[in-house]
Amino acid sequence: MKTLESFKYEYVTIHSVKEEAERWWKYSESDVKTAKYLFEGKKYKDASFYCQQAVEKALKALLLKRGKKIIKVHDLVKLAKVLNLGEELIKDCERLSIVYIDTRYPDIGTKQYTKNETSEDIKIAKKVVKWIKKNL
Repeated sequence: MKTLESFKYEYVTIHSVKEEAERWWKYSESDVKTAKYLFEGKKYKDASFYCQQAVEKALKALLLKRGKKIIKVHDLVKLAKVLNLGEELIKDCERLSIVYIDTRYPDIGTKQYTKNETSEDIKIAKKVVKWIKKNL
């Protein structure tokens, strides 16, 4: 039976940095589609969460592409600053970082997401992901 450590070792040795960046990118694209699907199903809070996830995975793909190691955080602002994204994109990342905390922790995330708020989250996620795609 494989252990977590042996799995990590095998995984790292099998995939090149380029392949790993591509894998993160594909997950990002899938998360954008999932967000849209959940939005159409009126699952606004969940859709907003997937917006954050899409941007996080896209930022991590760009980190890899630029020869940096993955940073194990969910803080999009931190990732964006490491990548030297512009102030506007950093502000967008800040909004979605708050979404991550708000949608994952029941003792913190008590607000209900509206159609308009989630629509804005999707718009922001698409904007940031589009910028990253151009820079991959």
